[in-house]
Amino acid sequence: MTISLSFPGHIAQGLTRFGFGFAKAIAGHVARAVPVLVALSLVTSGCANRVQDVLQPLAVTPTGTSHVTMLVATTRKPSEDPGKLFTGDRGTAISLNSVDVSIPPDRNRKIGEVQWPSRMPPNPQKEFAVTQVAKVQSEGQAFDWYRKNRNTKHQVVIFVHGFNNTYADAVFRFAQIVHDSGTDAVPILFTWPSRGRVFDYLYDKESANFSRRALEDLILQAVKSPDVDDVTILAHSMGGWLAAEALRGVAMREQSIPAKVKNVVLASPDIDIDVFRRQFTEMGPKRPHFVILTSTRDKALEMSSWLSGGVSRVGGSDLRPYGPLLDELGVSVIDTSAITTNDPLGHNAFADSPEIVRLLGRRLAGQSLDSGKASAADQLGVTAANFAGSVARLAVAAPVAAISPEAREILKEELSPDGPPVKDGRIVY
Repeated sequence: MTISLSFPGHIAQGLTRFGFGFAKAIAGHVARAVPVLVALSLVTSGCANRVQDVLQPLAVTPTGTSHVTMLVATTRKPSEDPGKLFTGDRGTAISLNSVDVSIPPDRNRKIGEVQWPSRMPPNPQKEFAVTQVAKVQSEGQAFDWYRKNRNTKHQVVIFVHGFNNTYADAVFRFAQIVHDSGTDAVPILFTWPSRGRVFDYLYDKESANFSRRALEDLILQAVKSPDVDDVTILAHSMGGWLAAEALRGVAMREQSIPAKVKNVVLASPDIDIDVFRRQFTEMGPKRPHFVILTSTRDKALEMSSWLSGGVSRVGGSDLRPYGPLLDELGVSVIDTSAITTNDPLGHNAFADSPEIVRLLGRRLAGQSLDSGKASAADQLGVTAANFAGSVARLAVAAPVAAISPEAREILKEELSPDGPPVKDGRIVY
């Protein structure tokens, strides 16, 4: 049986006009989203063909390869599969493991790439391979592991991965970054419960939220060790939001961020630009130096912005107009928009671009990123992410010289230990 509905003429015309307008609006969103969805589908199909149980250690330790030994802290649920170790589900505790990764000789690989195993067991001369996995049963064992692997400067680098990462993805990517950057800082990976699936964005977002306190605890355990002198936090994508939240939480628990946390590198941070301004302010006046890697060609952050109501993401914004302002705040920005990467989404330049990964190595070694070269100065457009509030946002098209005085005044009020004053019936927030 077919049921037909009819409306009076004027209502029908109104619905037609509404439908046309609605369709145009939807078409605009779809037109912007389609290229990103196509790229996402390519990423999904590529990941689906991967060998999955790659964390089963080799029976014999290979020779002639490089090795990275890392401590891995996770809030994931353990897996009974020894080739997987942990799932994308949320656990009930922080689990600690020591993981050793073998990396092929440089002559057999490209810097910036993870040579994922094509089969099991992998060929260590051409592919990444795990050589040892061991549970760390106590805090004492964790500190013993650190003392065994520490460098002369007693430096630690904590890596927080982004959206769409399995446990194995995070382990191999961090091993690649440590090796290719040349850092000898002790590598600690914090991996949170990402499902490792492109279309589980909202689940991953809530899992990052779920893991904030655990990352705070990890940071505090590192800085409270007398054997640790320098902590750098490197966070990618959604992990940038998690790292910023954890630092905000640390500042609130300790009344300030400990001085041992000297550098924070946010690579393509998937953070709402207004939320980051609040996070940054609430960290208090004693903040570490921040380095933010951005790109206006980042398709993943473009999709994130679309999903989030059109609000710009810190890592996908052109922040150069705010240069002098962020310079005063101790924030450096590297614009990677012009850098070619192998990632169809343009979201992984921090790790798969040899130029950027070497630059990261300098920061992880505690060196300044501005070497004095003109090219470096051009790359390091030291900028601001709408920290200056509504006045600066209204004046965004104006020259920096016109923006800075107002922006400085607002920031002075926002960052005052006495809190912002009431002006014209409003409190700056």
